[in-house]
Amino acid sequence: MPNRSDNPIISAEGLTRIYSLGSGEVAGIQDVDLQISKGELVVLKGNSGSGKSTLLALLGGLDRPTRGTITVNGNNLQEASPSQLNEYRRTTVGMIFQSFNLLPTLTVMENICLPALLAGQHYSGVKERALPWMEWLGLTSRAAHFPSQLSGGEMQRTAIVRALINEPAIILADEPTGNLDSRNGQAVMELLAQLNRRFDRTVIIATHSNLADPFATVRICLKDGRITEAAACRA
Repeated sequence: MPNRSDNPIISAEGLTRIYSLGSGEVAGIQDVDLQISKGELVVLKGNSGSGKSTLLALLGGLDRPTRGTITVNGNNLQEASPSQLNEYRRTTVGMIFQSFNLLPTLTVMENICLPALLAGQHYSGVKERALPWMEWLGLTSRAAHFPSQLSGGEMQRTAIVRALINEPAIILADEPTGNLDSRNGQAVMELLAQLNRRFDRTVIIATHSNLADPFATVRICLKDGRITEAAACRA
Protein backbone atom coordinates (compact mmCIF):
# COMPACT_ATOMS: atom_id res chain seq x y z
CA MET A 1 0.00 0.00 0.00
CA PRO A 2 1.54 3.35 -0.95
CA ASN A 3 2.17 5.87 1.79
CA ARG A 4 2.11 9.66 1.70
CA SER A 5 4.85 9.78 4.33
CA ASP A 6 7.35 7.57 6.10
CA ASN A 7 5.43 7.98 9.37
CA PRO A 8 1.97 6.43 8.98
CA ILE A 9 -0.75 7.65 11.30
CA ILE A 10 -1.93 4.04 11.70
CA SER A 11 0.38 1.04 11.82
CA ALA A 12 -0.48 -2.57 12.67
CA GLU A 13 1.53 -5.75 12.44
CA GLY A 14 0.24 -9.28 12.98
CA LEU A 15 -2.97 -7.81 14.40
CA THR A 16 -5.24 -10.62 15.61
CA ARG A 17 -8.41 -10.72 17.67
CA ILE A 18 -9.68 -14.12 18.83
CA TYR A 19 -13.07 -14.49 20.55
CA SER A 20 -14.16 -17.41 22.72
CA LEU A 21 -17.27 -19.13 21.41
CA GLY A 22 -18.53 -21.88 23.67
CA SER A 23 -15.73 -24.41 23.95
CA GLY A 24 -14.06 -23.11 20.79
CA GLU A 25 -12.64 -19.94 19.34
CA VAL A 26 -13.42 -17.71 16.38
CA ALA A 27 -11.09 -15.16 14.78
CA GLY A 28 -12.45 -11.67 14.23
CA ILE A 29 -9.30 -10.70 12.34
CA GLN A 30 -6.08 -12.63 11.77
CA ASP A 31 -2.50 -11.50 11.16
CA VAL A 32 -3.44 -8.12 9.68
CA ASP A 33 -0.54 -5.90 8.60
CA LEU A 34 -1.62 -2.34 7.90
CA GLN A 35 -0.13 1.10 7.29
CA ILE A 36 -2.30 4.14 6.67
CA SER A 37 -0.90 7.60 6.07
CA LYS A 38 -2.35 10.83 7.37
CA GLY A 39 -5.00 12.28 5.08
CA GLU A 40 -6.18 9.06 3.47
CA LEU A 41 -9.82 8.16 2.94
CA VAL A 42 -9.82 4.40 3.44
CA VAL A 43 -12.76 2.20 2.51
CA LEU A 44 -12.88 -1.19 4.24
CA LYS A 45 -14.93 -3.59 2.14
CA GLY A 46 -16.18 -7.05 2.94
CA ASN A 47 -19.28 -9.09 3.64
CA SER A 48 -20.85 -9.44 7.07
CA GLY A 49 -18.42 -11.31 9.32
CA SER A 50 -15.37 -10.36 7.26
CA GLY A 51 -13.75 -8.47 10.17
CA LYS A 52 -14.53 -4.84 9.26
CA SER A 53 -16.19 -3.95 12.56
CA THR A 54 -13.58 -5.85 14.58
CA LEU A 55 -10.80 -3.87 12.92
CA LEU A 56 -12.62 -0.56 13.53
CA ALA A 57 -13.16 -1.47 17.19
CA LEU A 58 -9.43 -2.11 17.60
CA LEU A 59 -8.54 1.13 15.82
CA GLY A 60 -11.03 2.99 18.00
CA GLY A 61 -9.63 1.61 21.25
CA LEU A 62 -12.96 -0.10 21.99
CA ASP A 63 -11.32 -3.55 22.04
CA ARG A 64 -7.84 -4.97 22.53
CA PRO A 65 -5.98 -7.34 20.22
CA THR A 66 -5.26 -10.91 21.26
CA ARG A 67 -1.82 -10.52 19.74
CA GLY A 68 0.06 -8.23 17.39
CA THR A 69 0.84 -4.53 17.56
CA ILE A 70 -1.26 -1.47 16.77
CA THR A 71 -0.15 2.15 16.93
CA VAL A 72 -2.47 5.05 16.07
CA ASN A 73 -1.21 8.64 15.97
CA GLY A 74 1.63 7.70 18.30
CA ASN A 75 -0.58 5.77 20.74
CA ASN A 76 0.46 2.18 21.47
CA LEU A 77 -3.02 0.71 21.88
CA GLN A 78 -2.18 -2.87 22.86
CA GLU A 79 -0.21 -1.64 25.88
CA ALA A 80 -2.36 1.36 26.85
CA SER A 81 -4.00 1.45 30.27
CA PRO A 82 -7.80 1.85 30.53
CA SER A 83 -7.39 5.54 31.39
CA GLN A 84 -5.05 6.06 28.44
CA LEU A 85 -7.54 4.35 26.12
CA ASN A 86 -10.32 6.55 27.49
CA GLU A 87 -8.27 9.67 26.77
CA TYR A 88 -7.40 8.32 23.32
CA ARG A 89 -11.08 7.81 22.47
CA ARG A 90 -11.89 11.33 23.61
CA THR A 91 -9.13 13.14 21.76
CA THR A 92 -7.74 11.15 18.83
CA VAL A 93 -10.65 9.34 17.17
CA GLY A 94 -14.24 10.28 16.40
CA MET A 95 -16.65 7.42 15.77
CA ILE A 96 -19.79 7.33 13.62
CA PHE A 97 -22.14 4.36 13.86
CA GLN A 98 -24.91 2.90 11.72
CA SER A 99 -27.43 3.28 14.55
CA PHE A 100 -26.50 6.96 15.22
CA ASN A 101 -26.28 6.31 19.03
CA LEU A 102 -27.91 9.62 19.94
CA LEU A 103 -29.34 9.95 23.46
CA PRO A 104 -33.11 10.43 23.08
CA THR A 105 -33.49 12.74 26.09
CA LEU A 106 -30.86 15.21 24.87
CA THR A 107 -31.29 17.87 22.19
CA VAL A 108 -29.19 17.98 19.04
CA MET A 109 -26.86 20.54 20.61
CA GLU A 110 -26.56 18.56 23.83
CA ASN A 111 -25.84 15.31 21.97
CA ILE A 112 -23.16 17.06 19.93
CA CYS A 113 -21.49 18.63 22.96
CA LEU A 114 -21.62 15.54 25.18
CA PRO A 115 -18.16 14.05 24.36
CA ALA A 116 -16.46 17.35 25.12
CA LEU A 117 -18.45 17.83 28.33
CA LEU A 118 -17.44 14.33 29.45
CA ALA A 119 -13.86 15.40 28.84
CA GLY A 120 -14.35 18.24 31.33
CA GLN A 121 -14.76 21.15 28.92
CA HIS A 122 -17.14 24.05 29.58
CA TYR A 123 -20.47 24.03 27.77
CA SER A 124 -20.25 27.61 26.52
CA GLY A 125 -16.93 27.03 24.75
CA VAL A 126 -17.99 23.67 23.35
CA LYS A 127 -21.27 25.13 22.04
CA GLU A 128 -19.37 27.94 20.31
CA ARG A 129 -17.08 25.38 18.67
CA ALA A 130 -20.06 23.30 17.54
CA LEU A 131 -21.92 26.10 15.78
CA PRO A 132 -19.75 26.35 12.62
CA TRP A 133 -19.95 22.58 12.12
CA MET A 134 -23.71 22.66 12.60
CA GLU A 135 -24.06 25.50 10.13
CA TRP A 136 -21.96 23.61 7.59
CA LEU A 137 -24.18 20.54 7.94
CA GLY A 138 -27.46 22.44 7.98
CA LEU A 139 -28.33 21.67 11.60
CA THR A 140 -28.47 25.16 13.12
CA SER A 141 -32.26 25.32 13.04
CA ARG A 142 -32.48 21.87 14.66
CA ALA A 143 -30.27 22.63 17.68
CA ALA A 144 -33.14 22.45 20.21
CA HIS A 145 -34.84 19.42 18.63
CA PHE A 146 -34.69 15.90 20.04
CA PRO A 147 -33.60 12.87 17.98
CA SER A 148 -37.21 11.69 17.62
CA GLN A 149 -37.94 14.93 15.76
CA LEU A 150 -35.19 14.40 13.18
CA SER A 151 -35.00 12.56 9.88
CA GLY A 152 -32.48 9.75 9.45
CA GLY A 153 -30.17 12.04 7.51
CA GLU A 154 -30.36 14.71 10.20
CA MET A 155 -29.58 12.16 12.91
CA GLN A 156 -26.50 10.96 11.03
CA ARG A 157 -25.33 14.55 10.43
CA THR A 158 -25.74 15.17 14.16
CA ALA A 159 -23.63 12.09 14.84
CA ILE A 160 -20.96 13.41 12.45
CA VAL A 161 -20.73 16.74 14.29
CA ARG A 162 -20.59 14.90 17.62
CA ALA A 163 -17.66 12.85 16.27
CA LEU A 164 -15.88 16.07 15.33
CA ILE A 165 -16.47 18.07 18.50
CA ASN A 166 -13.11 17.19 20.10
CA GLU A 167 -11.22 17.86 16.83
CA PRO A 168 -10.01 14.27 16.32
CA ALA A 169 -7.32 13.46 13.79
CA ILE A 170 -9.14 10.30 12.66
CA ILE A 171 -12.79 9.61 11.86
CA LEU A 172 -13.95 5.98 12.02
CA ALA A 173 -17.32 5.24 10.41
CA ASP A 174 -18.94 1.81 10.78
CA GLU A 175 -21.63 1.30 8.09
CA PRO A 176 -22.62 5.00 8.34
CA THR A 177 -25.25 4.69 5.60
CA GLY A 178 -26.76 1.39 6.76
CA ASN A 179 -29.96 2.99 8.12
CA LEU A 180 -30.32 5.63 5.40
CA ASP A 181 -32.02 5.72 2.02
CA SER A 182 -29.83 6.07 -1.06
CA ARG A 183 -30.15 9.87 -1.28
CA ASN A 184 -29.18 10.47 2.35
CA GLY A 185 -26.53 7.76 2.12
CA GLN A 186 -24.92 9.52 -0.82
CA ALA A 187 -25.05 12.84 1.05
CA VAL A 188 -23.34 11.35 4.11
CA MET A 189 -20.55 9.86 2.00
CA GLU A 190 -20.01 13.22 0.30
CA LEU A 191 -19.76 14.88 3.73
CA LEU A 192 -17.16 12.36 4.87
CA ALA A 193 -15.21 12.99 1.66
CA GLN A 194 -15.30 16.73 2.35
CA LEU A 195 -14.02 16.12 5.89
CA ASN A 196 -11.14 14.22 4.36
CA ARG A 197 -10.21 16.67 1.62
CA ARG A 198 -11.31 20.06 2.93
CA PHE A 199 -10.50 19.57 6.61
CA ASP A 200 -7.60 17.10 6.28
CA ARG A 201 -9.10 14.39 8.46
CA THR A 202 -8.02 10.79 8.03
CA VAL A 203 -11.28 8.92 7.40
CA ILE A 204 -11.83 5.14 7.57
CA ILE A 205 -15.20 3.83 6.44
CA ALA A 206 -16.29 0.21 6.93
CA THR A 207 -19.09 -0.57 4.51
CA HIS A 208 -20.54 -3.22 2.23
CA SER A 209 -21.99 -0.42 0.06
CA ASN A 210 -20.35 0.99 -3.06
CA LEU A 211 -21.29 4.61 -2.23
CA ALA A 212 -17.87 5.42 -0.77
CA ASP A 213 -15.81 3.89 -3.57
CA PRO A 214 -15.54 7.04 -5.76
CA PHE A 215 -14.09 8.99 -2.83
CA ALA A 216 -11.56 6.40 -1.63
CA THR A 217 -7.84 6.98 -1.79
CA VAL A 218 -7.30 3.42 -0.56
CA ARG A 219 -9.57 0.36 -0.66
CA ILE A 220 -8.94 -2.57 1.65
CA CYS A 221 -10.86 -5.81 1.18
CA LEU A 222 -11.36 -8.21 4.09
CA LYS A 223 -12.47 -11.82 3.94
CA ASP A 224 -12.61 -14.21 6.89
CA GLY A 225 -10.65 -11.76 9.01
CA ARG A 226 -7.77 -11.34 6.57
CA ILE A 227 -6.84 -8.62 4.11
CA THR A 228 -7.29 -9.95 0.59
CA GLU A 229 -6.66 -6.74 -1.31
CA ALA A 230 -5.32 -3.27 -0.66
CA ALA A 231 -5.41 -0.98 -3.65
CA ALA A 232 -4.62 2.69 -4.16
CA CYS A 233 -7.48 4.55 -5.81
CA ARG A 234 -5.64 7.83 -6.24
CA ALA A 235 -5.43 8.99 -9.85
